[in-house]
Amino acid sequence: MGKGMTITADYMTEERSFGEFRRKVRSAEVLSASMERLLLSLRFSGKLSVVMQNGRVLKSGYEESYFRQKSAGGNSEIAQELQREEVPE
Repeated sequence: MGKGMTITADYMTEERSFGEFRRKVRSAEVLSASMERLLLSLRFSGKLSVVMQNGRVLKSGYEESYFRQKSAGGNSEIAQELQREEVPE
């Protein structure tokens, strides 16, 4: 197999892998089954974030959603602020 064939095969493998990655993200298959069961048992509501670099987890975190319902006053403002918050890099 020549060098050109190897590059093409590597490219095709990478394309298939990235396609599978996109499919799993779209279908929300981004957590292991054990993590999903744990979150379900905790009745967790919130945001999970994972920052990746070069295929490895750089950092991860979570943000619980305490203010799910809109209410008058300060809680509503806090809930809106939490929803706007992004994961720091």
